[in-house]
Formats: sequence, C-alpha cells, structure tokens
Amino acid sequence: MRRIKGFIFGMVIGIPLGLWFGFNLGQDRPLLSNPFEEPTLQEKIKQTGDNLIEKGGEVLEKSGQALRNKAKDDEPPAMPLQIPPQ
Repeated sequence: MRRIKGFIFGMVIGIPLGLWFGFNLGQDRPLLSNPFEEPTLQEKIKQTGDNLIEKGGEVLEKSGQALRNKAKDDEPPAMPLQIPPQ
C-alpha cells in the first residue's frame, strides 16, 4: 500500500513538472519560467528575424544548387585526350 501511495504521489507531482519543463524547453525558454506567459514584443521580433534568416538561407542554397545544375548541363562534352605519335 505504501508503494502505491508513493507511486501516485510521484505521478501527481512528476507529470505537471515534466509538462512544465518540457514546454519551456520546447519554446527555448529558461527551464523555470512561466509557460503561460506570452512572449514579449522583443522575443517575437527576434523569433521572426531568426525564421527570416533561416528561410533566406534555404532559398539561397536552392538557387545555388539550381545554378550549379544548369552550369553542369551546359558544359560541352569532354574531348578525349589525344597523344601525338612519337
């Protein structure tokens, strides 16, 4: 009976704490911060800027890959090396 009480107590305390810490980790916030607090304007701007930089990098990478593929397709076929007779 004592083990069951300990298990139930652990679940009652452990589940809410786990959700609290997990939510804060998922939002890149300090571990013990309030998970229900709305992000400040500064945090929203920073997150938007980070997303913009990440998406811009992906677009640049895709366009660079497309240019490399186009340059590869436009390349003339390689001529075989001819060795002069001796």
